[in-house]
Amino acid sequence: MKNVDAVVIGTGMGSLTTACLLTKRGLSCTVLEQNYLAGGCTSSYWRKGFVFESGATTLVGLDEGMPLHSLVGELGIDLKPTRLEVPMQVHLKNGQTLTRHQDLQAWIAEAENAFGAKNQRAFWEFCYKLSGFVWRTSLKQTAFPPTRLRDLWHCALNANAEQLYYAQYAFYTVDWLLKRYDLHENALFVDFVNEQLLITAQNYAPEVNLLFGATALCYTNYGNYYMEGGLINLVNPFLAYLQARGAEVNMREAVQHITHTAGKYIITTNKDQYSAKYLISGIPINNLVEIYAGKYQRYWQKKILTSESLNSAFQMGIAFRGKNENPCLHHQIHLKNALPAVESASVFVSLNHPDDLTRSDEAGYTVASVSTHLHHPEQRVIPDKTVIENCIIEVLEEKGLLKREDIVYTHSSAQKSWAKWTGRKYGFVGGYPQMKRIKPWQMPATRIDGKGAYLCGDTAYPGQGIPGVVLSGIIAYKQLERDFL
Repeated sequence: MKNVDAVVIGTGMGSLTTACLLTKRGLSCTVLEQNYLAGGCTSSYWRKGFVFESGATTLVGLDEGMPLHSLVGELGIDLKPTRLEVPMQVHLKNGQTLTRHQDLQAWIAEAENAFGAKNQRAFWEFCYKLSGFVWRTSLKQTAFPPTRLRDLWHCALNANAEQLYYAQYAFYTVDWLLKRYDLHENALFVDFVNEQLLITAQNYAPEVNLLFGATALCYTNYGNYYMEGGLINLVNPFLAYLQARGAEVNMREAVQHITHTAGKYIITTNKDQYSAKYLISGIPINNLVEIYAGKYQRYWQKKILTSESLNSAFQMGIAFRGKNENPCLHHQIHLKNALPAVESASVFVSLNHPDDLTRSDEAGYTVASVSTHLHHPEQRVIPDKTVIENCIIEVLEEKGLLKREDIVYTHSSAQKSWAKWTGRKYGFVGGYPQMKRIKPWQMPATRIDGKGAYLCGDTAYPGQGIPGVVLSGIIAYKQLERDFL
């Protein structure tokens, strides 16, 4: 049995965040990853001469004051990302193409032209103001959601008048905001908002909490970045940081059982057994409750969202001849007809940067990663993936993003592939969707059992996206630090 200060399960950005901060503090860490590649849903893989993204394709959170910016600054990591001039384009059902400019005023002008001038400015200025508050507050309230009296005390000490004022919006949804500005009957705009929310909040306006929803809708109004070679090169510097400081990162090692006895966590894997004072779980609580035996299992069972509330993804990788000449890398396409079997109303497309020559073995090719939501993955049946693939190619061709005759390679995956790649129950991705009935303080908290185990990743507060999971990793470390160090 190997003895370390902390065992960290998973190599997603939440796990890596906590592991790096613990290592910086001087603790010995072993990181266990069931896959052969690190990063989970934030990674890249080589296939048939091309590098495809495994899940996430957009990178935000590097602006000053945001969690990822704070983390790389504290660790001294130099990422060297490329800032995108155009964060995203959205192709509406009526044929319009909107450019989601980072500049707020330019975006408002674009929205007014597409959806009508009525209250667009008021809506977006409110959302942007609210999103700014969320980012300013994110790193100040690292005891939230509170599970102990000392957490409440920490929250109170770090509270200010601005937080008290904006806290009221935790009781409202994006749908409420649409009604407030009399935009709820603007069908084109409501469709746009819903499909944009689905990317980042995994749900629609009637369910998405306004604090999270406003932040999700405005993520293109902050710095959006591209990592040369794929998002695996976001993950690799954190792995290098850990290994340079003596931490072990063990690949293809899946955790099978966890117990707590005599003040230690005993972690059994398919290869070895570990004893650790602290445990950090970056795997979803759906998976954690199946391997962690203890009296807290029943409590966490109540926090679980099951398949009917979750999303997996149908993803397609496409390589084609020619250089991407579109100044925008990321496109959301709203579909006139839902995709067969998947039944989704939009697809998200990410192209490699035209100056990135590392995404293919030979020059002169473009790589596209295409994904769409697949709801209730446990129940969903995909009888024939080629039908969906052909529909997606037809849509991309119609929007001028590629030509069918230029395609040299394709592959696709659905929930079973995601379950194998990530190890996640049902193959669900994107985290827990925002739910009207679950207020921010009711989301799964970091502290698992009060004995030294902590949860991070996209099923813990605050949820989805690279900035969200990095923040969860920071909160896990701060909670552990206050509790024990």
